[in-house]
Amino acid sequence: MNKSAEFDTWSIGQNYDFYMGRWSRQIADNFLDWLAPPRHAAWLDLGCGTGALTTAILARCAPRSILSVDPSEGFLAHARAVVRDERVRFEKASAQDLPAGDASFDVAASALVLNFVPDMQAALAEMRRVLKPGGLLAFYVWDYPGGGMGFIDAFWKAAAAVDESAGALDEGRRFPFCTPDGLAGICQAAGLVSPVIDSLEIETVFPDFEAFWLPFTLGAGPAPGYCTSQPPERQAALKQQLAQMLGTDRPISLVARAWAVKARWPE
Repeated sequence: MNKSAEFDTWSIGQNYDFYMGRWSRQIADNFLDWLAPPRHAAWLDLGCGTGALTTAILARCAPRSILSVDPSEGFLAHARAVVRDERVRFEKASAQDLPAGDASFDVAASALVLNFVPDMQAALAEMRRVLKPGGLLAFYVWDYPGGGMGFIDAFWKAAAAVDESAGALDEGRRFPFCTPDGLAGICQAAGLVSPVIDSLEIETVFPDFEAFWLPFTLGAGPAPGYCTSQPPERQAALKQQLAQMLGTDRPISLVARAWAVKARWPE
């Protein structure tokens, strides 16, 4: 396993939903407003996770059908339990081997996951393969290198202060291409014509420090995976460091920013 991916735990659907899913749902709404997709379309949701984008598509886009795929059975089990709609089919699959025929979808989208895919170009090639001519390909990723995920950025800064080896695990270092220039280069290599790249932002608000800290103790996701792997004394030191950085006597509000990409596949 890649050392930097050692703590990328993805199997606990409910815990991950509490850590990241609530923010993923908010940014999904912003993404769909920006994307302005056609109604009654056949959708692919690649890397559906706990179902944030799938749920938003159902609520806002009147889809004809959605194929939602993810390699994590834990995430899929959670998504199937909370998304009950006959238009949706959840399947376990990798981004590089989609269970669909050529030219099957009007829209192929991926939410906050392509940076974690081992071969992004292979994933984009698969999205292109299953997209109809003239179809819409779109994805978005968190702005890790720009500090755009405020609560995750704060966590890794605190972790590096108590464990110098933790700095290498920071998503900002792991995914330096999650910038407009980096994504433009990825799109060019993938053969996407005239991609549009814009920022999307939401506020992540925690009523107090304990509410901020709790998701990191649940073990689902890179930062929580790292946190729960540490001995109790280091966890306590990390919590104390974060409390000194953020304060404990007031609500905590931090920006969450993503970079979104959309392009039409030529007819």
